[in-house]
Amino acid sequence: MSTKACVFDAYGTLFDVTAAAREAAAEPAFPELADKWQTLAALWRDKQLNYTWLRAVTGDHTDFWQVTGDGLDWALEATGLHGNPDLRERLLQLYWSLSAFAEVPEMLQRLRAAGLQTAILSNGSPDMLNGAVSSAGLSGQFDAVLSVQDVGVFKPSGKVYQLVETVLGAKPNEVIFVSSNGWDASCATSFGFETVWVNRTGLPMDRLSGKPKHILSDLKELPELVAERNNA
Repeated sequence: MSTKACVFDAYGTLFDVTAAAREAAAEPAFPELADKWQTLAALWRDKQLNYTWLRAVTGDHTDFWQVTGDGLDWALEATGLHGNPDLRERLLQLYWSLSAFAEVPEMLQRLRAAGLQTAILSNGSPDMLNGAVSSAGLSGQFDAVLSVQDVGVFKPSGKVYQLVETVLGAKPNEVIFVSSNGWDASCATSFGFETVWVNRTGLPMDRLSGKPKHILSDLKELPELVAERNNA
């Protein structure tokens, strides 16, 4: 079965989630971040994801922006950086306009030139995703930007992955799903997608029933991978 669509997770896959803390640390207004921004970024991301899983299990859904703010507040307190409202506001402002990884624009252009549909499937709220796409200069590069808000539950619920067929009309075996989150790629495999795990930091494989079909260190080689699948 040939690939009709490449569907991407957003945060950590297309957009660099460490950029907000890194860029704030480079600003003179926040010297306290200089030796803590990496720890802050990691804790923020971990707690953000943990909260989505807990809310999915308990049925306590909310907007991803709320989850992002809650995760940041926990991370700021954990690193001793809480109590500065200007720092919190700046970090959230920068998160709203995260930069894309360097290879993303050309990669998307090559996929679309090859006739592939491209889409985002993300926990992010519609406003967050549209802001990130626009600020990264990627407007017009996606056939759809799909948010879990449409189904009221976070990944890895199958209701989220089902949005791809509902909106794009592509069967699971016609989709390559790409994520930097090993758990996301694994669960998408179990759903029926052919999956690519973008393992940028060399993490071990998650111990889940589904396993990503492909592992890449970045997105540069994705167009070749899709072409090889379609020519097989």
